[in-house]
Formats: sequence, structure tokens, C-alpha cells
Amino acid sequence: MKQLVRSVFVILLILWNVGISVAQNQAETEREWSIDNCVNQFSFNDTVSTKVGYQYWFADKKFLDGQTLKMSVVAPHSATHAPHIHLEDEFFFVLEGEALLILGEDSIVAKPYASFYCPTGIKHGIRNIGDTELKYLVIKKYLQK
Repeated sequence: MKQLVRSVFVILLILWNVGISVAQNQAETEREWSIDNCVNQFSFNDTVSTKVGYQYWFADKKFLDGQTLKMSVVAPHSATHAPHIHLEDEFFFVLEGEALLILGEDSIVAKPYASFYCPTGIKHGIRNIGDTELKYLVIKKYLQK
């Protein structure tokens, strides 16, 4: 649990460095902020099952104008989905396990505390190639329609 807390702290620093900040979000400036709506404590009761594990949304699409923070947990030798392309940038941060990171036609093996930036319009993916669960954070801003 200490490793998860430490990793979330690192991700929050990364978010700050890539310019995702509550202060920059005009749609949220009128929201009344409190400790209750600024802290999200992980709970297994609030996870969303997938075919190969589960996800937990620390910040979903409704929280900050489409800016999200999600933890994905993937069973050994599995992937949530095949490599794909989308219109939004995406950022992964490996917490636990061994991942195969795919960008375009290239791939690399990554271990905990590796980060992975997936630019708009480039095929990318992440796959658990280890014998234990893969846990990683996903940072993404969904385009508003």
C-alpha cells in the first residue's frame, strides 16, 4: 500500500509537470472545493471489472473536464485490449509487474516506475508479460463532444 501511495504521489507530480492543473480549468473554477471532493481513497468496492482484471478511476471524465486518472490491473500474460489509435494523448505509469509497451512498430519491456507517453494518432498498447498482476496508472484527457 505504501508503494501505491508513493506511486500516486509521483503521478500527481507528473500531472503538474504536463500542465494538467485544476487552476487552469475554467469550467471548474466555480466549483466549491473541499477535502471531501479532493481526496479519493482506493476501494475494491468501487472497482470496475474487465475481462482480464479491473480498473479504478481516481478521477473520471466528469471530475475535471475530461481529465482522468485511472489504475488498471491486468492478469498475467494478458492485455485489456489490442494496440490501438485514438485522438487523445495518453500517459501510462507502471506501478507493479512487467509490461510490454508498444508504440507504432516498436516495443520495449518496462518494470515498475517506468512512464510511457502515447502521442495522439500513434498506435500504442500495454500488455502484461509477467507472471504476476500488472498495475499501471493511465492519465488521459478525453475530448469533449
